[in-house]
Amino acid sequence: MIVTLTANPSLDRTATLAGPLVRGGVNRIVSVGVEAGGKGVNVARVVTLAGEEALAVLPARPDDPLLAALDTLRVTYRAVAVPALVRTNLAVTEPDGTTTKINEPGTELGSEELAALARRVLTASDEDGWVVLSGSLPPGVPASWYAELVVQVRAAGARVAVDTSDAPLRALAAAFPRSAPDLLKPNSEELAQLTGTDPAALEASAAAGDLGPSVGAARGLLDAGVGAVLATLGAAGALLVTADGAWSAAPPPIVPRSTVGAGDSALAGYLLAATSGADAPGRLRHAVAYGSAATSLPGTSLPRPDQLDVDRVRVQHVD
Repeated sequence: MIVTLTANPSLDRTATLAGPLVRGGVNRIVSVGVEAGGKGVNVARVVTLAGEEALAVLPARPDDPLLAALDTLRVTYRAVAVPALVRTNLAVTEPDGTTTKINEPGTELGSEELAALARRVLTASDEDGWVVLSGSLPPGVPASWYAELVVQVRAAGARVAVDTSDAPLRALAAAFPRSAPDLLKPNSEELAQLTGTDPAALEASAAAGDLGPSVGAARGLLDAGVGAVLATLGAAGALLVTADGAWSAAPPPIVPRSTVGAGDSALAGYLLAATSGADAPGRLRHAVAYGSAATSLPGTSLPRPDQLDVDRVRVQHVD
């Protein structure tokens, strides 16, 4: 089973514009969609759509519309009760797929709520499954919380994947190798945060076909104890670096419509392939297929297996 923890869940409202976003002007909306969101929730949704077992752990009031949305989506969850409703995030998507996100800070969590969330995660995790710690941390949560959870989850025998940024990501890295996860999923900006490199330079070199700087940065994380690095590089595809080697994957041709949930879908695709026994190139291929499929869908839609184009994802070994 794949267990996801979303400490800062949300209702994601996506507004699709008729034309490019005009800052300070009047913008016409073509459509608006509202979905259960948060990075871990998105991973659980994709896994559920694939017909596999997922459990989303999150803080939410019993009458929160987020839980009703998860019920509609048939996503299994375990919620820790909190006083306030979850935050609402806004994404504005332009016709070319450019997405602007405006996120609320979220509901403050205290020590009792954090302890209850950790208990639910540890109780649900098993030696054959994965635990995903994903997304931002809400107010009141120490930046080191993910680092502490990695240690607890690994002690319980489960594999753990982490997808976060900024202060929680830096705190995680500061505690390596003790807090090093089995899988780390940074984008190019987060990979730069971890290694002290220039994110613009990483992106530019990857776009030009030079993956050397990104591979070097990822191998530095492996040297610090991380099991594998799945780095999503936008239009350049993705990179997987393990102790056995490095592979890159180029996405199939798509018409981009929204990047909401693309990284979460890529992580879900990797984990689905990993739990089915796929090798490293196969895991990377499915990650890119899922991420690309998400980008080709409107608003907050997430991909089903029948919407993938796995065979057209080009994977190659990187020296």
